[in-house]
Amino acid sequence: MKILIAGGAGFIGSNFLYYFLEKHKEWEVVCLDKLTYAANMHTLDQALQNSRFKFLKGDIADKDSIFDVFRDENFDVIINFAGESHVDKSIEDSAVFLKSNLIGTQVLMDASRKFQVKRYHQVSTDEVYGDLPLDRPDLLFTEASVIQASNPYAASKAAADLLAQSYFRTYRFPVTISRCSNNYGPYQHPEKLIPSMIIRALNNYKMPIYGEGVNVRDWLHVYDHCTALDLILHQGEVGEVYNIGRNNERTNLHVVKRILKELGKPEALIEYVEDRPGHDLRYAIDSTKMKNTLSWEPSIRFEDGIVDTIRWYRNNQDWWRDMVGVLCDE
Repeated sequence: MKILIAGGAGFIGSNFLYYFLEKHKEWEVVCLDKLTYAANMHTLDQALQNSRFKFLKGDIADKDSIFDVFRDENFDVIINFAGESHVDKSIEDSAVFLKSNLIGTQVLMDASRKFQVKRYHQVSTDEVYGDLPLDRPDLLFTEASVIQASNPYAASKAAADLLAQSYFRTYRFPVTISRCSNNYGPYQHPEKLIPSMIIRALNNYKMPIYGEGVNVRDWLHVYDHCTALDLILHQGEVGEVYNIGRNNERTNLHVVKRILKELGKPEALIEYVEDRPGHDLRYAIDSTKMKNTLSWEPSIRFEDGIVDTIRWYRNNQDWWRDMVGVLCDE
């Protein structure tokens, strides 16, 4: 059996790649990545030593090259992590997000159909649902929640989800979709909130927080995301959407203060800055479907996971040092 992991040199894709290589030793694993600024080839150093692993550089939106890859490799399963994910960059220029996140998905699905892939999984985000009010902790996103994206990044992911669902309805294409809450853990690009704040604190830089830091996210360790995706690939029902979350809501300010406390740094490093346009207030995922139908449960508490993550960035400065030309917030 052979799996293609599109976007496998990025944060969640690389974590899944290592998880899958370790758990499924009978599988061949191919990583396809364009190697944009958000990827780091050094992330794959250990994988490249594995005889069951192959790396291919390529753009999922390039139809001719993707069809050539599918023709040569004869994949059984595709999982798509590839694409652009930084909200601020999508606000500045949405075109690259539409090309990668929507057209790239279309190309991968068309290639999968032509070469009779047995299973295709689209990795999406809870951001397609928009946001929830801060004063209604009882409200959670379910798979039936209305899609109402707040920014061009989320809109591009929502469009890809709708396209995937249309392929299931029109062609009976064997697709599943997952929408996950905010991830954290090793190999995450320094532009994202948690690694950015860790690196800034380590260097005693100012730590900018949008608005008053009251925006709420549901934080899930990337390892738990990987276990959920593995279950969906092997046991999920085609045509279905699965929400993946931790029920671990934290304000951005709480997360930053927790990082400062762990590193023994003063809260005076915090700097409040003008809020992002259209900044979503709160994300909260209902994972009941995952738990009831696939018996999935997250295993890593935030209190433990954030300490391990801080330790990883402190101990792997060679990995991120060349990537921190611009430290962003979220």
